[in-house]
Amino acid sequence: MKYAQIIKEIGRGTKGARPIPKALAETLFAAILDGIVPDMELGAILLSLRVKGEDLEELQGFKAALDSRCRQILVPAGPRCVVLPTYNGARKQANLMPVVAHLLARQGIPVLMQGRHDFDARVSPFELLAALDVPLCATLSEAAQRLQTNRLASLPLEALCPGLDRLLALRPRLGVRNSGHTVAKLLDPAPGRSVRVVAVTHPEYLVLMEQFLVQENATALLMRGTEGEAYASPRRRPRLLGFQRGVAVEMFDQVSLEAEAVGSEECSVENNAEIVRAMLSGHMPIPQPILDQVAALATLATS
Repeated sequence: MKYAQIIKEIGRGTKGARPIPKALAETLFAAILDGIVPDMELGAILLSLRVKGEDLEELQGFKAALDSRCRQILVPAGPRCVVLPTYNGARKQANLMPVVAHLLARQGIPVLMQGRHDFDARVSPFELLAALDVPLCATLSEAAQRLQTNRLASLPLEALCPGLDRLLALRPRLGVRNSGHTVAKLLDPAPGRSVRVVAVTHPEYLVLMEQFLVQENATALLMRGTEGEAYASPRRRPRLLGFQRGVAVEMFDQVSLEAEAVGSEECSVENNAEIVRAMLSGHMPIPQPILDQVAALATLATS
């Protein structure tokens, strides 16, 4: 593969760069995931894409390469499995992603939380999950068993796609995220049996992901994440856009709510776990946006 030619096309800045076609994007990302792109060329490609931004065909090609390398997990019969990506953790407020997961599990809907954590300045979501008796599973078979018995399981990205895990591990070295973080939100370890929660931060990605999910005939929920995590903000419910086999349906619109900060500025594992337990036991009210997100996911998982 002629990496220099690719870099020449995508590395001309926001105005001069040109996208690469879907087939070439798939071949390129396959080489990246397989670890065969030399370091210098890999750095140039990742930073060029970071500046340019992915277009729809590129994202489709990247996802095709990921699909052929993503390991699959057996999910229980019945409702679709909700897949919650977790790659950021808590920064200033309590992470309520586990509340979403537990409320769905109470309805018999299996929930798989997948991701990785390498932010020194944030609280690890996996430490939080472990404190809530949802430890990381070592294997896919262990995760499948937990989904069967408890309807809750968490897996490190490395167990699902080692190549993507290696790519995301470059963030501390490069200093910025790369296209792997975009694709990780779309990872599907249970094709045809999942509801993926695609939580994005930047508005332009809401547009790109909507186009992608329609073209993919996806069953998913697209929303603005909270501090990068896949739960609805307690203060401002994001627009919750559901997809049923590629058909987009607005399930809840965006609305600002008067709600106190959950956990204030304290988001340690111990404090966060206490808040989650209090909500699940009824000793603390669950924010309405969280209940709305759970309702939307339950509908997608059972329809």
